[in-house]
Amino acid sequence: MLDEIEGVIQGHRDGHGYVVRDDGEGDIYLPPNEMRAVLHKDRVKARIVRHDRKGRPEGRVVEIVDRPPQPIIGRLLHESGVWLVAPEDKRYGQDVLIPKGATGLAKTGQVVVVELTEPPSLYGQPVGRVKEVLGEIDDAGMEIEIAVRKYGVPHEFSDACIGLARSLPDKVRPQDKRHRVDLTDIPLVTIDGEDARDFDDAVYCEPAKVGRGKGWRLLVAIADVSNYVETGSAIDVDAYDRATSVYFPRRVIPMLPEKLSNGLCSLNPEVERLCMVCDMLITATGEIQAYQFFPAVMWSHARFTYTEVAAILANTRGPEATRRKDRVADLINLHDVYRALLKARNARGAVDFETTETQIICDENGRIERIVPRVRNEAHRLIEEAMLAANVCSADYIQQSKHPGLFRVHEGPTPEKKDLLRNYLKAIGVPLTITENPLPAEFQRIAEATKERPDAQQIHTMLLRSMSQAIYTPINSGHFGLAYDAYTHFTSPIRRYPDLLVHRVIKAILASEKYELPVLPTPGEAHEKLARRLASRVNTPQNRLKKPPPPPSREVQAWEAAGLHCSANERRADEASRDVEAWLKCKYMREHLGEEYGGVVTAATGFGIFVTLDQMYVEGLVHITELGGEYFKFDEARQELRGERTGIRYAIGTRVRVQVSRVDLDGRKIDFRLVREGEELLARALKDKGVSSGPARGASGVPAKSSTKRAARKTAGDAKSPIQSLKAAVKKAASKSKTRKTRR
Repeated sequence: MLDEIEGVIQGHRDGHGYVVRDDGEGDIYLPPNEMRAVLHKDRVKARIVRHDRKGRPEGRVVEIVDRPPQPIIGRLLHESGVWLVAPEDKRYGQDVLIPKGATGLAKTGQVVVVELTEPPSLYGQPVGRVKEVLGEIDDAGMEIEIAVRKYGVPHEFSDACIGLARSLPDKVRPQDKRHRVDLTDIPLVTIDGEDARDFDDAVYCEPAKVGRGKGWRLLVAIADVSNYVETGSAIDVDAYDRATSVYFPRRVIPMLPEKLSNGLCSLNPEVERLCMVCDMLITATGEIQAYQFFPAVMWSHARFTYTEVAAILANTRGPEATRRKDRVADLINLHDVYRALLKARNARGAVDFETTETQIICDENGRIERIVPRVRNEAHRLIEEAMLAANVCSADYIQQSKHPGLFRVHEGPTPEKKDLLRNYLKAIGVPLTITENPLPAEFQRIAEATKERPDAQQIHTMLLRSMSQAIYTPINSGHFGLAYDAYTHFTSPIRRYPDLLVHRVIKAILASEKYELPVLPTPGEAHEKLARRLASRVNTPQNRLKKPPPPPSREVQAWEAAGLHCSANERRADEASRDVEAWLKCKYMREHLGEEYGGVVTAATGFGIFVTLDQMYVEGLVHITELGGEYFKFDEARQELRGERTGIRYAIGTRVRVQVSRVDLDGRKIDFRLVREGEELLARALKDKGVSSGPARGASGVPAKSSTKRAARKTAGDAKSPIQSLKAAVKKAASKSKTRKTRR
């Protein structure tokens, strides 16, 4: 009997799907006919029935194990007397039929939320009823309303949570200050973005003698959320459910009610606030000589922005510095300790690639006005290094105390990714490579050695793609990218639940107690996922032949489940944010159909190239069929598409000119058409083949001395384009070569 494999259905917009296996093995392909009776996200058992030419498994669904309650969002349509909802998420491959009396108050064309009343079958579509009307597709903020439901992001606090938040005080009370260090006279300040509303962290630095040498005392004060959010309370239950705040253009869905996130917990200027402090002594070489944690009460002496601090550090006699003259000396101390920490970062070989992040600027109606790069200045880096130092201390403190907790773990590249990166570096002629057990310094060394090359962006992108994804787990195996033996998240408890757990653990250690995770009334998805993972570990072929490994203790399992939950919800938040950004970019580009732009290739695949437009930072696909009338082959080692006849190559970093040809709002896709293949690319390819590209050409690609005559002949329809002429030359050369071989 063939093994039955359990997993979750992942639909595809083209009608087929996959079973994502619980045991972590490769996905099982399901053809369209197998997807008729199942839905995206269904849990199933499947059997592998065959393998394709490349050895990839194809399966058949034998049982639907679980059909989670999942609302479907889409537009209500009325076609041929039948009401139906076309799902906005195309991974649901079937329209949902809506009986006549189940449309509620919805009107044709509106975006609605549907609750299924009948599942799909081999011979019937799913049936549902309209549960909620979201509004018209072009309503301001509709993209966010869709995304929070599409990805299951909790966006409404429970009544119990809101009630408990209202009962909390508006300010720090005298009894709240007991057993806390009074730091109100220390000039701690916050440094954040212009649009920040919640302030997690405040910093202060002063010169200090460390051992026999000079150094600094660095204080990082973090909002003490754990003082107000008790374990197992209504606020805690909602915060755990969300696990993180979700950031969209013009809107934030916070992890905590606004009274806490923007008020009582936020380190607002010139008010008393409760905090947890990491007090560090740092040497001139950036080593953390000593640290201590303690609860305190503080007073923020100023609210700085990154732009303002960068301006002060650049010119300590400028207008910004004059306005903040009382704090300039403190900022200089912070900058000095930052430079020392940066030395230590470079010494341990931490990975530090410069990437371009973008920010969408919208008008009052939610329409994109422009997309701009986020510029990281010295102030950003200063705060980042201070936070890294506090996070390292918190990880070390938990580890030294042998108390369970959540670490932020980033493992090195997988064997497959290592091989891909090695082959790529060899193919493009980079003399450096990575060892079998690479260190972060090896990646940084390659980045430094190639930063002046014209294809530096391409190389750095490949280095980044070879990295693993960071997760939360109680089993510490270090942070590869930052080159730390132990690392955790301590500095953002207002917006990240793992940080709140770390605060609780540190407080328990300070009080010589033990923190225990709350017992949830129902196991939850993360606990079920953990149980399946543990079962799959036991049922591996290797373990069937020997004694299975002992299961982790219940305590470790609880922490592992919490880590899975927080990691999954972090990814969920990222996916929802990306979905909204993609929607906004598609709406933006609909207004630019037919327009031409310069851009750079940011990815090459077997089906085409992805191009990011200059200045606009919008990515779209040039399908392989739009690359010209020849056969293109994908070179995995070089990560490029190469034309077999001409040798023209499209790799990451290649500059092209494209036209916006199609925008699919539902699919969040933008298609480009190559305006011209790029004479310089083709000329280089021809040169590689030993073929002359003809006379010198002007900017338009035609011979410089005969552009008028050529244009006239082209209008008459009797002339080849420059590209066609070059291709003809290649064909002619190939023909001559073939004749010579025949004669021999």
